[in-house]
Amino acid sequence: MTMKDVMRTRRRSMKSDSGPCSPARRTKACGVFRHGLLLALIGSLRVVTSAFADESVLLSPHNLSASGRGTVRALNETEVCIFCHTPHNADPQAPLWNRYNPTTYYRIYSSSTLDARMDQPGGASKMCLSCHDGSIALGLVQSRPATDPIVMNQTFMPSGPSNLTNDLSDDHPIGFRFDRQLSNRDRQLRSPDLVSDRIKLGPRGELECIACHDPHNNELGNFLRITDRQGALCNTCHRMDGWNASAHALSGKNVPVTLTNGQQLPFASMSDAACNACHVSHNAPHRERLQRARSFDLCMDCHSGFPARDMTSVLNQRSGHRTNRFIDIHDPAEDPLTMRPHVECVDCHNPHAVRENPLGASRQINVLGNLVPPGMDFVSGITATGNRTDRARFYYEVCFKCHADNPVPVQQRIIRQRDAIGNIRRQLLPTAASAHPVLFPSRNSADVPSLLPAARSKPVINCQDCHNNPDARELGGFGPNGPHGSRFSFLLNANYETADFTMESPQAYALCYQCHDRTSILNDESFSFHRVHIVNSQTPCSACHAPHGVSGSPAQHSALINFDVTIVGGRRFFNRTGRFTGTCTLACHGVNHVNFTYGP
Repeated sequence: MTMKDVMRTRRRSMKSDSGPCSPARRTKACGVFRHGLLLALIGSLRVVTSAFADESVLLSPHNLSASGRGTVRALNETEVCIFCHTPHNADPQAPLWNRYNPTTYYRIYSSSTLDARMDQPGGASKMCLSCHDGSIALGLVQSRPATDPIVMNQTFMPSGPSNLTNDLSDDHPIGFRFDRQLSNRDRQLRSPDLVSDRIKLGPRGELECIACHDPHNNELGNFLRITDRQGALCNTCHRMDGWNASAHALSGKNVPVTLTNGQQLPFASMSDAACNACHVSHNAPHRERLQRARSFDLCMDCHSGFPARDMTSVLNQRSGHRTNRFIDIHDPAEDPLTMRPHVECVDCHNPHAVRENPLGASRQINVLGNLVPPGMDFVSGITATGNRTDRARFYYEVCFKCHADNPVPVQQRIIRQRDAIGNIRRQLLPTAASAHPVLFPSRNSADVPSLLPAARSKPVINCQDCHNNPDARELGGFGPNGPHGSRFSFLLNANYETADFTMESPQAYALCYQCHDRTSILNDESFSFHRVHIVNSQTPCSACHAPHGVSGSPAQHSALINFDVTIVGGRRFFNRTGRFTGTCTLACHGVNHVNFTYGP
């Protein structure tokens, strides 16, 4: 009798009113029939051809009989189904269930982003956990006396990936209801109406172990109901923003073995491994079920030169975002206005949506209005008005998470006469007396004759125009783009000297000369004493000019005038009296200026 013959016989008997188990003939023969059916089923498993072996229990790890091919098996027991099923005296909670369910209290999954109401595992999951939490002997079944269990080569589930223990906090969550209310609360979950019917939810939408695993069918490996190639299983329920077009979903490069702690994945390439390249569903070492104990290590396993671009070369330079100094302080649900100071890769990049930055992306987005580059898509931010947004639209909104109303402490080498104490958002507002055109287009470019044609043609600039890797690809180098690290202070892409008595040169103020014509500056086209100050007196640009912007009166703080109090003393008063004209009252290099007048 083949498997199909058994199932055909069973279906006919259930449909027939005169069958052996019909309501009209519920006799002792019913039990005999069920017993015979079970034996026939077991017999049919023995003759399954090797072509369909993985579709049955027989050649899967769930065959715990003496003929099983797994590492855990009985010493003498030849029956296959007896480890889970029995025709008599079965547990009433499931058809012919033959095991004792655990009474364990489990530590369940929790997360700041969890929208589901979590509970202890339900009955379907406890049937799985009767073996997989390691608390009940594998050979202890209800059809045999507790004093005479099936003798196994290993009494309990051995430690390893299959032994989930009583700590389920590092596993994919179970024991919750997956319904429309949940999908409405979490926009990155599909509505259960759209989830494949191969995912087996409970009668009220309960998600238990058997939602993803079919204990009788190991055709796809790990008893999965849907292949996890290209993230098909995960994407059945999860709808991650930007995933389908992301660099991780499309990459054909192989997943390094260091990322998976030496474990060989079923699929070699990043695109095929998909979610499994970074996540592990059970016994994960990280709270987000990541492959590594630190998210930074996970990123660096790929982004250290192979297979992705090397990031380690820029992280420990003179200045930069030193993500390697922090250990999982970031929380996806954190509020930028109250969060602890930190910087990690996922603060600026969404690994599910990150895309490759094309060459010159930073230059292109200026023309489009300072939009976020592909590498920062689907990242949260703070808007120009100081409000939180789940998806930043502009580059500066990502920066404002740390450099606005809740600024991170940074080393202060320059102390300004008027400063927002690290709140760069306020320094760049349209209401500022003067500011670099980051939040809004330049209002008075005609008053800046030193601007080079390329700089004059751009309506706005973005943070990365100044804060970038000096060896970035978009600047003609071979390193990664972006403000990860720099050999210059302040995470700048070029040198910018701020010390007093600095000798002027193209190298000393290379950052300024990227946009401002050095010849125009030294010829005093906008300020009649530029050469006297920066060449003769060796006063740095930063002594008078703020790099971002300054609030206050436009007459007193035009042209980014905001004196460095470590260099400039006295009253420190500037007053603009007209185009390219004004007066200064201050003390500098031992010289007192009292209403010192300058003009064309």
